[in-house]
Amino acid sequence: MSKQMEKTEDMENTQNESPTSKTSEKTTKVSKPITKTQVMGRNRGAVLRLQQDYINLNKDPVPYIRAEPLPWNILEWHYVISGPENSPYYSGMYHGSLVFTQQYPFKPPSIYMRTPNGRFQTNRRLCLSISDYHPDEWNPAWSVSSILTGLLSFMLEDSSALGTMVTGRKEKLQFAYDSLEYNLKDHNFTTLFPDLCKEIKQRLKERESNEAKMKAANGTNGGGDGTTDTANGLLNRSSPGNIDDNGGFPHLILIICFCLGALIFHHAYNLEQMK
Repeated sequence: MSKQMEKTEDMENTQNESPTSKTSEKTTKVSKPITKTQVMGRNRGAVLRLQQDYINLNKDPVPYIRAEPLPWNILEWHYVISGPENSPYYSGMYHGSLVFTQQYPFKPPSIYMRTPNGRFQTNRRLCLSISDYHPDEWNPAWSVSSILTGLLSFMLEDSSALGTMVTGRKEKLQFAYDSLEYNLKDHNFTTLFPDLCKEIKQRLKERESNEAKMKAANGTNGGGDGTTDTANGLLNRSSPGNIDDNGGFPHLILIICFCLGALIFHHAYNLEQMK
């Protein structure tokens, strides 16, 4: 009997302890720290896709655009748009960034513009169909090349959206002029695009030289007394275009002819009376 009672007690103790032991085992498993490999594994899909996008972008570059990911974070890319010909952005360089999530390509990136440009507001998320403002319109088949192509296309349009701004052509041209020197102050730009920095420095040097020559030429021609400016002003006012627009000279000629005709007629009339 004593042995049976001991067995019964052991069984009860085992039943009472087993839930606690299982719980402790589960707790032990959950409390294990997440390793670096596990963290990288969560980003693995996005990393692999972005690596492939980078390869494809180098094989088939997007016109007017350069793009590079940060060496220490492939989820953040930086791009540079060179203003196309026959646009108010021509000769300008516009730096911005794309920030991807771990769910890329199933979720779109955030898009930012860093360089003042007259079209997009700087350092704020842009509301585009290819950005995280419209995840419902996003297509996982789109790549970094698709995003940059769409961004350039929207930049050249006049349609409005959250993050855009309205400026005139003259203002955009001034932004383009200022963009080169502005980009040299950005650390990411100078780190990722050293060849463009070299090109910008050369262009700024040539610009400074040309402007100095023009200033010297204007000073020599003007003689410092404003004579040339006055002459140019008179020339402009007497140009064919201004004459046609204002109509001043033709009216004056008609008046002079009329007065001469009247004088001749009056003189002839007086001679006739004397006879």
